[in-house]
Amino acid sequence: MTVPFKVDLTGKVAVVTGGGGVLGADFCKALAACGAKVAVLDLRQEPADKVANEIKEAGGIAIGVAANVLEKESLLAAREIVEKELGTCDILLNGAGGNNPRGTTDDEFYDGEAVKANPELKTFFDLDPKSVGFVFDLNFLGTLLPSQVFGEAMTQKKGSSIINISSMNAFTPLTKIPAYSGAKAAISNFTQWLAVYFSKAGIRVNAIAPGFLVTKQNEKLLLNEDGSYTERAAKILRNTPMERFGQPEELIGGLLFLASEQAASFITGVVLPIDGGFAAYSGV
Repeated sequence: MTVPFKVDLTGKVAVVTGGGGVLGADFCKALAACGAKVAVLDLRQEPADKVANEIKEAGGIAIGVAANVLEKESLLAAREIVEKELGTCDILLNGAGGNNPRGTTDDEFYDGEAVKANPELKTFFDLDPKSVGFVFDLNFLGTLLPSQVFGEAMTQKKGSSIINISSMNAFTPLTKIPAYSGAKAAISNFTQWLAVYFSKAGIRVNAIAPGFLVTKQNEKLLLNEDGSYTERAAKILRNTPMERFGQPEELIGGLLFLASEQAASFITGVVLPIDGGFAAYSGV
């Protein structure tokens, strides 16, 4: 992978949860390109190994490890493998997360008449509590638990860094996705809390907040079959001052900057928007 610039992460051990995903894979490859030894953690072994093998084919050092970010015992087992193969963690990137359709409404605004006309319409009142809980746990606990498991050894090392993945939803919630928006707001708050907590232990804690990207995971929500933008996509672009969607590789510069002790040694507790100006725009 081509990175926008290189920081020196030689000898550093980077652990990336969700490393087999669309964005996680790019994060892993960027860290490896800067010299880090990368542990690619994913719920399934196959995608973790795939990314690790691609890194090794490019001349880097990586291993794939299966781990469930919602199960502490699974993370402890993963830590044992990582420390045996690569050493203790220096950089933890909490990339695991996501949404669930059952925690999403069909409507943007409640309209009683519309509900009467279409009883199948899923409103706020129909949200499944278990699905809402799953989305919140996947994002928030899926960040807290890896920070507990890998952060303990990081307190014994100088220049360690935890980087979380927040979202535009953390600043202003989007319609339809209350569970995901609330979970990402919790991530931003937790990032600040953990930054203070670890401030005297030598661990910097920051987050990046990606704006709107078109990936394989969301392209059906943003693009029609003919390639034109959906109504929701057009609304996003109208409220993005740069008037375009971001590219996954445009997250890499912010990630590497925050990961580098040399570049960001006095930066902690920051949530960095990478969003084309979306968070700064009032819509007027």
